[in-house]
Parts: sequence; structure tokens; C-alpha cells
Amino acid sequence: MSKNQPVPRPLVRTNQWFIVLSVLFAWVFGMHWVLALPWAVGVMSLGLHFNPVMKTAKLFLCKQPSEYVLEDAAQLRFNQWIAVACLSMSLAAFWLGIEAAGFVLSALVALAALIANMGFCVGCFIRYQWSQYRYRRSVRHSG
Repeated sequence: MSKNQPVPRPLVRTNQWFIVLSVLFAWVFGMHWVLALPWAVGVMSLGLHFNPVMKTAKLFLCKQPSEYVLEDAAQLRFNQWIAVACLSMSLAAFWLGIEAAGFVLSALVALAALIANMGFCVGCFIRYQWSQYRYRRSVRHSG
């Protein structure tokens, strides 16, 4: 995922399915370390602007990337921050033996990715509400 360029929706959806399937695999097989895979992809995406899942999926696009519905890169980064934070806390909880917290936090990430694939972006809603809060606060303090 490049820093400012919009991202074709099929690449975003592939990344979301990668997250959902990784979480399910970790739960079903009790291999909580698998959560480190989407975590690492998220960290690479945020820090290096390189997402290996999307890079691989791009090889399978049938059309030019610009011919697909495009997703906003800034919004995707915001969503990725939320996912990385939750996965970090989930991995830490599993490592510390607090399994309930590990499951809840990883479930939040998987559920958000699943819901996004169905058409509603939880991260977009959170970012919009945060923007509205900041705007209302600035209006109250400026007058």
C-alpha cells in the first residue's frame, strides 16, 4: 500500500480476508502466534508502505488498478492502525495467559474486517465520528 495512492478495492478485500482467515485459523488450531502474521503485515504496511498481501493479490488483478473502485489510502492507514493496535494487545494478552482478552481483541479485528467486506467500514465510522467531535470542539472553543 503506497503512502498516498488510492488502493483498488479487490486488494483491500483480499487483505481483509487474510485477517479474518488468520484469526479463525489461530482460534481453531489454538495457534495464537498466527495472529502475528496479520500484525506483521499491518506493521509493514504502516511503517514501510508495503503490504505483501496486497502486492501478491495485485498480480491477479484482471484490469488496470485504476479501473477498480478505489479506496482512500489515508482511511486505510487509519483502519490499519486500529487493527495493529488490537492485534498487538491480543498477542500480548495470549502471551500473558489472559485468553479471554486475546479472543475478544482478535475478534474485534476479524469482525471489523468481515463487516468491511460486507460493505460497512467500522474504521470509517470511527474516523468520521472523531472528525465530527474535533470539529464541534473547535467551534465551541473558537466562539
